[in-house]
Order: sequence, then structure tokens, then C-alpha cells
Amino acid sequence: MSMLEMGYLSFPILLGMIFLRAPIGLAMMLCGMGGLYFAMGGSTMVLAKLKNETYSTFSSYSLTIIPMFLLMGQFATLSGMSSALFKAAESWLGHRRGGVAMAAVGACAGFGAICGSSLATAATMSRVALPELRQYGYAGGFSTATLAAGGTLGILIPPSVILVIYAILTEQNIAKLFLAAFVPGILAAIGYMITISLYVRMNPKSAGTRPPVPMAERIKAMMDVWPVVLVFGLVVGGIYLGWFTPTEGAAVGAAGTGVIALVSGNLNWQVFKESIIATATSTAMIFFIVLGAGFYNSFLALTQVPQELSSWVVGQGFSSWTVLILILAFYLVFGCLMDSLSMILLTIPIFFPVIQALDFGMSPEHVAIWFGILVLIVVEVGLITPPVGMNLFIINAMDRSTPMVETYKAVMWFVSSDLIRVVILVLFPAITLFLIP
Repeated sequence: MSMLEMGYLSFPILLGMIFLRAPIGLAMMLCGMGGLYFAMGGSTMVLAKLKNETYSTFSSYSLTIIPMFLLMGQFATLSGMSSALFKAAESWLGHRRGGVAMAAVGACAGFGAICGSSLATAATMSRVALPELRQYGYAGGFSTATLAAGGTLGILIPPSVILVIYAILTEQNIAKLFLAAFVPGILAAIGYMITISLYVRMNPKSAGTRPPVPMAERIKAMMDVWPVVLVFGLVVGGIYLGWFTPTEGAAVGAAGTGVIALVSGNLNWQVFKESIIATATSTAMIFFIVLGAGFYNSFLALTQVPQELSSWVVGQGFSSWTVLILILAFYLVFGCLMDSLSMILLTIPIFFPVIQALDFGMSPEHVAIWFGILVLIVVEVGLITPPVGMNLFIINAMDRSTPMVETYKAVMWFVSSDLIRVVILVLFPAITLFLIP
């Protein structure tokens, strides 16, 4: 059996292990180590890779940005920023038809700007917004679908852990990727609010009403979100003004949110330890998946599968746009079955060389950034697409009284909004790239 054949054979083996519920990081590591063993005819390279890959992964300076952003999200939750964001948005939008649901989306967008995790955003905002949605008569399925969709803004609006991983895998500038994600993130939030407006008009009984809030209370609620503005402005503004690198910015953001949580009185020694442990647990999970992907991608590189696939696609004469649409469709389908991080780590080393070999009338850097945002969006859609959208299960665990089928029915409205946004960004790359020098 040739190395190329071994590389192709590894795909069904890997998918089989994943569907048998093996952890994705372990599955990729075993496939990579087993492939290297048979390809090289012994364990020498496997053992050498086990030493070198482990050290290079866990000592990577670029990856230190991940635990810092995760810790920032932990502290942001503790300091009451999520509640302040929702109250501010609710005070301005709550009296409108579907306004409390719109406020939940707006709060998710704001929290995503200081969190970087979709699941964390969905879980945190559910604790804050679900009681309010119930109080004002919003249907259970509509409420859970809104929060599941809003949670996806956590990985799209910078800072984003997934974008960091993509930048490392493709050797792109993290700051430019963050900048490129701003407009698509804003479009996502606006699209969700339009979807809510249409849904409540088509289903009037799905949302109740609440009285308007006096202007003085609205202004006070807006003043309460100053910590979010401060942290976001300091981190993102500091990165683009050249005050510090993205990694240093993440550390500054974590320290800043920690101080705010301490000043707010919500951070004591016990809570601090729990935050560190939660951050370490999430980081360990992410790093193990990265390590497993490193082994598997090394095996694929040895077998020349990405290069051969790229050459085959180019040789078929398919148009660049046809190939792009097929890749995005693949992400959309498999994003329903796998978590976003695993999808990015598993597929980018295969698909990225293909995209780079095609002509889209842009520079290679712009193609890489544009493709990264598109991939992030379609993977995000997978998080809320039935039957296996991860965000749907997170929200369902927060609201056991709502049947999952009701959430499925309502969330398809938000999936439709996402698909329309993908089409727009594919047809008009300038929407993503106009801020990139």
C-alpha cells in the first residue's frame, strides 16, 4: 500500500472512531501515530514525534492567547458584565415587539466581544435572559432558539479562540483576522434581530410585551456597561494601536476583567480558584485536540494527501467558486456533527492548500482571511443546526421544560438568516476585507 493510499484510508478510520464516541483529540492522535508507524515501518519516528510535537505544542507562545481569553471570559461572567449588558439592551429594546429576545441577541454580541467562546456565551446569557423571557410570555422554543443563535456570536465577534487557531494553522495575522470579523459579526447580530422581528409577526403568540423603561433608567443602564467598553477598547484598541501584541492584549484583558470582578465584590479566593480550574480544564481540552491534530496533520503531510488533493482539484477545471461552495457545504453538514475546534483543526490543513491554489482575483493574504471568516460562519451555523447542534443541547440543559423539537422548529429561522449572510459574504468579499490594509 502506498503512502497516499494510507492517507486516504485514514479518513474513514478517523470518522469511524469519532462516531464511536472516541474523543476527537485522541482519535486524531491515534490515527496520526498509527499512520506514522506503518508509513515509516517502525516506532522511531512516532516516539520522536511524541517528544517534539508535545513540547512544541505546549510551549507555543502563540497558543498562550487561548487560556488568557478563556480566563477573561470567566472573570467577565463573575463581574456581572453579562447581566449589565442584557439590562442595558433590554431597557432600549424590551418594549418593542420581540424586544426582549432582541436584547438577548445584543447582549450576546456584547459578551462575545469579551469572551471568545460560543458555548460559554450561550450558557452565560441563558442564565441571565431566560427568566426575563419567561416572565414576559415568550414561547419556550423561541426563547431557547434565540439564545442558542445569539451564543454563536461568541466565536465570531473578536476576540475569538477559533480565529486564533485558524491564524496559527494558516500562519495569518491574528489582528487582521479579528478586524475582518467585525462587520460579519455585526451583520450576524442585525440579521438575528430582523429574524426575531419577522418571527413574532408570523407567530404573534410567541412573544409578550413589557412596558417602556423611562429614559433616566435607560441612561443609567447604559452607564453600567462601562466595564465592557473599557475592557474591549483596551484589548482591541491596544492591539491595533500597537501598544501590545494580541497575546499581550489577552493577558491585559484577563487582568482587567479580574480587577473589575474584584472591585464589584464578586471575586473571592474560592471563586478565583474555581475560575482558574475552569480555565485550565478548557485549555487542557483545547490543547489536547491541538496536539492530536498535530500528529494527524504530520501524517497527512508525509503522505502528500493535501498536495495531491489540491493538484487534483485544480486539474479538474472546476471554477474557484464551485470549489469554494462545495467546501462550505461540507463544513455546513459536518459542523452539525462535530464541534467547531475539531472541524477547524481537522480540515484546514487539507482545504487551505486547495483554496490557496485557486484564483479569486485577490491577494493570497486576502483570500486566506476571507476564507477563514467564511469557514468560521458556516461552522457557527453548524452549532445551531439540528439534530446535533452543540448550542442547542447547552440551552436545552438550561431549560428542561422546553421540548427539544420546539427549539428545532424555531432555530431554523436563525439558520436561514445565517445562510443568507453566507451568500452575501461569498458574493461580496469586500464586506469582509474593506478594513484590511
